[in-house]
Amino acid sequence: MSSGEFASAGADLELVGIQKRFPGFTAIEHLDLKIPAGSFFALLGPSGCGKTTTLRLVAGLEEPTNGRILIGGTDVTHQKSFQRPVNTVFQSYALFPHMTVLENVAFGLRRRRIDDPVAKAHEALRLVELDHLASRRPQQLSGGQQQRVALARAIVNRPALLLLDEPLGALDLKLRRQMQLELKTIQEEVGLTFLHVTHDQEEAMTMADTVAVMNKGRIEQMGAPEELYELPRTAFVANFLGQSNLFTGPVVGSTSEAISVDVAGQKIVVPAARAHRHTGEVTIGVRPEKLTLHVTEPVGDVARNTMGPGRVIDVSFSGVSTQYLVEVPGIGTLIVFAQNMAFGPVAHEGSEVWMSWNIEHGFGLEDDASAEPRFEADDTTRSIATQKRSSLLTELEGA
Repeated sequence: MSSGEFASAGADLELVGIQKRFPGFTAIEHLDLKIPAGSFFALLGPSGCGKTTTLRLVAGLEEPTNGRILIGGTDVTHQKSFQRPVNTVFQSYALFPHMTVLENVAFGLRRRRIDDPVAKAHEALRLVELDHLASRRPQQLSGGQQQRVALARAIVNRPALLLLDEPLGALDLKLRRQMQLELKTIQEEVGLTFLHVTHDQEEAMTMADTVAVMNKGRIEQMGAPEELYELPRTAFVANFLGQSNLFTGPVVGSTSEAISVDVAGQKIVVPAARAHRHTGEVTIGVRPEKLTLHVTEPVGDVARNTMGPGRVIDVSFSGVSTQYLVEVPGIGTLIVFAQNMAFGPVAHEGSEVWMSWNIEHGFGLEDDASAEPRFEADDTTRSIATQKRSSLLTELEGA
């Protein structure tokens, strides 16, 4: 794959003190953000967090209430969308059905009276490995191929900044994962700055160099995907970027190396370097895949935390791993992901179990304890846990 003349075309993007108010609500409270030229940046968050509004502001489809937008150091805040060095790839593709693939890609070049539009369109199609389908119509292509045509059409204009608005949302899971890798490869080839807006955590972590998690019009945390996943700063980030087991309790001991937290009478140790707060009530956490499930109480180990006993209230097989929901008295429901190394589950519904994890895998949040008490499951997990807990209690009462 050759990037040809498309290389080194990216520019940095800077948002300074951006605020966006609509009648009755504020979509963006205060946003300062700088995206380096040539990077793949993901803005991640739930519906209504302000990420799409941010993208529309950058594209010139909305104007900020306050603040400035700079692309490559040039203030474009009050420029119209067509005046900005920006192109957008939407989820809907928006290809012209009556035109061939080549005509779709060359369309913008012809309108702007750019020299040699056909040759440039072929170059863009070669980049996305679709030049051999240049004479076909969009309806003769698969969803993934149509998405690549839409990408070629955006790239051919050589924008300094490419905006991706949930671009893979219409694709099935297998194709979406394939396109994630292809988009990342193309971005590296062309050297453009990509701003990708998505609510899909896996998509953001797979594709982006830097992820900004957005919540209620503000950026909660920004950094490399691995950093955000391994060391979330807030309960929102811990639960939105994957799943977390969160516990709240008072700090009952501390050294320069670690803090000890009392969680419903059980002492949990967290490295001081991985905790944002070291005194008072703190919320600490551990990811489900870091936990090991035991059917007998494990022998004490200074390098590991142990929690239990608890009762398994749900077992869900998903191929690569099995998810266990474990109810621990006084603490709540914990999620455990166990890789399927052998046939059959480690434990069954109703089994008494303990959990342990390496102390180095825990983290401490900066939230106040009142912000997110203990474990906050997503809606599906919470519903399953409630149903299973009720069912288990009924069985126990009957016994």
